[in-house]
Amino acid sequence: MDGGAEGAGPDDATPRWQRLLDAGSRSDRVRHVERIAARPGVRLPWPDWADPEVVGALERGTGGRPWRHQVLAAEAVRAGRSTVLSAGTASGKSLAYQLPVLTALRESARTSPNGKGATALYLSPTKALAADQDSRLRALGLDRPLTSTYDGDTPPEVRRWIREHAALVLTNVDMLHRSVLPGHEHWASFLRRLRYVVVDELHTYRGVFGSHAAAVLRRLRRLAARYGSEPVFVLASATVADPATTARRLTGLDVHAVTEDGSARPAVSVALWEPPLRPGTTDLATDLATGTGAPAPGARTERRTATAEASDLLGDLVLAGVRTLAFVRSRTGAESVAAGARRRLADVDEDLAGRVLAYRGGYLPEDRRVLEEGLRSGRVVGMATTNALELGVDVAGLDAVLVAGWPGTRASFWQQIGRAGRRGTPALGVLVSRDDPLDTYLAHHPEALFGAGVEATVLDPDNVYVLAPHLAAAAQELPLTEADLDLFGPAAADVVDLLVQRGVLRRRANGWYWTRRDRAVDLTDLRGAGGSVRVVEAVTGRILGTVEASSADSAVHEGAVHVHQGRTYLVDRLDLEDSLAVVHPEPDPGYTTHARSASDVRVLGVDGTRTAGPVTVSSGVVEVTSRVTGFLRRRTGTGTVLSEQPLDLPERRLRTRAVWWTLDVDVAEAVLGDAARLPGALHAAEHAAIGLLPLLATCDRWDLGGLSTASHPDTGLPTVFVHDAVPGGAGFADRGHERFAQWTSATRDAVRACACEDGCPACVQSPKCGNGNEPLDKAGALAVLDVLLGAVEGHRAPPATAPPPPGAASPGPA
Repeated sequence: MDGGAEGAGPDDATPRWQRLLDAGSRSDRVRHVERIAARPGVRLPWPDWADPEVVGALERGTGGRPWRHQVLAAEAVRAGRSTVLSAGTASGKSLAYQLPVLTALRESARTSPNGKGATALYLSPTKALAADQDSRLRALGLDRPLTSTYDGDTPPEVRRWIREHAALVLTNVDMLHRSVLPGHEHWASFLRRLRYVVVDELHTYRGVFGSHAAAVLRRLRRLAARYGSEPVFVLASATVADPATTARRLTGLDVHAVTEDGSARPAVSVALWEPPLRPGTTDLATDLATGTGAPAPGARTERRTATAEASDLLGDLVLAGVRTLAFVRSRTGAESVAAGARRRLADVDEDLAGRVLAYRGGYLPEDRRVLEEGLRSGRVVGMATTNALELGVDVAGLDAVLVAGWPGTRASFWQQIGRAGRRGTPALGVLVSRDDPLDTYLAHHPEALFGAGVEATVLDPDNVYVLAPHLAAAAQELPLTEADLDLFGPAAADVVDLLVQRGVLRRRANGWYWTRRDRAVDLTDLRGAGGSVRVVEAVTGRILGTVEASSADSAVHEGAVHVHQGRTYLVDRLDLEDSLAVVHPEPDPGYTTHARSASDVRVLGVDGTRTAGPVTVSSGVVEVTSRVTGFLRRRTGTGTVLSEQPLDLPERRLRTRAVWWTLDVDVAEAVLGDAARLPGALHAAEHAAIGLLPLLATCDRWDLGGLSTASHPDTGLPTVFVHDAVPGGAGFADRGHERFAQWTSATRDAVRACACEDGCPACVQSPKCGNGNEPLDKAGALAVLDVLLGAVEGHRAPPATAPPPPGAASPGPA
């Protein structure tokens, strides 16, 4: 495709959003436009076995006949095969499970003596999606099966009715874990008749959450088998790599895959948009104008924020009558984008300004339903949202989607872009890049986005840190037997032995028993890594929200500035024993706070290693020791350091998985010209590598940690570690080890392409650095990465010396 914007003729068929990409005052911000052609669909007749009333209800939304992939998946499910369907956003995946499941439940109810036939579970990753699916099922107008959502908001009396009467229950793995499975005696009749389990949005079950979900589904299969049922699993996702493997790892079953999307798709234009530089900064074009081919002295790059740019774009698109959804990474960001667009529109049309709203988690369910209906009906023309609308909630009929900042994975990006064009008319998608290494890389390397499939969904069902509490929970539900251990995988036997040693389980002749009075399910949080800390307002006692316990030391330590829903608070006290942070309002403290920390990494075991010349790349188990030592107060706006305050907080230990590389010290010193530059060069390379690993693994940079050192005690060499930031690991670092050359190449290219002089947020600075981004040597990092890449690709290393640090008369400390 062409690397810039493409024009369009003035004919009536030209989309109203086209002028955004055509030549104009902002066309220089468009780095690339990818045109994805429209595609016709392939329809097939309804299967003969399908219930006529179900067909009649479903065909109103199918144009008369279903798509080919819907029929193929439904036939496999009908035949009793666990099946995964991977087809594009808005391709009608729900029908593929609704047709066989509703037909079977209705058949079973008709033939059952008491009318209580087979049952089914629908599992979604969010309550909103389950509620949306329930609404769609009810809208079919069928008298049976009886359906109901079962989540944390369901009252006790309604829960009893659901257990006794509902045939199709829509819930999530969290409720399975905390309610259904521990109370399985109350669900005995339902589990005995359980025939189908539907797992929607398969790609969201990744990392530690995916590993927890895998254990929960194995617990469900175990209890269902004890009651005499063996349900068929139906899984679906628009964006998952190798769906059969992912589904098998999640469920523990062999799964048939249907992957050819037979639905029609409208044309979509996807633009990569880079915000302009702020006043007083420069770019590569200015640098080259000096005739040196290098950044001008004192050059710095700082771009306008993605949220500010998205706010303007949303306002402009709404003004042109383009129905638009803007995805923003944070709740406060979503509110900010909506408010900015409204202000922009208010100068032109007050009525139109009122048709731009925000949507995010934290709203009451009834308010969210009103917003969703407003977007569907067209009453709301523009909406800024978090990823709460990324999944299958029905918001058809959109003309454009803005993505403010890379959402973390290609899977999420295509889910979000797929929200546009659902009426069959040409659609627009825009990725507005942030000042971040990965965003900047993608803006200038469209082939990394459009020329690659979605990332592998990484989850590890054998993660012992995840498996241990679930085996304890399973033993409390029903005593564990030798036969059960096979269900939980090869690591289960060793984990059970460890639980016995620690007194959590007790061995008896017929199995292993839970020994304690408390609930085993309270030992773990499926969506976190160790619980959470409540943030409480001192005067009112009101709980403002929570932060993960693993990040509390750095986020809500005493003296920290804490922002909640746009309001600023100061932390008075952090009580780790009671998991409590007490705060008071401070509308304008005039500064922000940044935690300082010290960490160390110890290698516990090496699983894989390979050497290429002066470079050795390894992966394995490490123990990360860290402690928050203090924090900086920086003036708001300028970032000037006002003061540094020490803190006395406990040491944290994390056993996890890592990938690390070492470099021959003589080679390192030769390319840098001075050994004193080595710490800054390695530190900068580490930051850049962490920023680019999400290109290959389904993770965010906040899921990772790292360490660089000029001489590590376990290797005796200059070493850079990148590790998973969760107990036991989540598979992200292992992905980096598997695709090390590609990862290193992308990292080197991103650093080299950045126009800054000595490092910036778009290349080697990190927002989570515990050392305040000191020392950093960008030129040194490039030299080291060149050597690294030359070695692993089998190429000759670059020239023997790297440029001196910017502004230095001779090589010296970074």
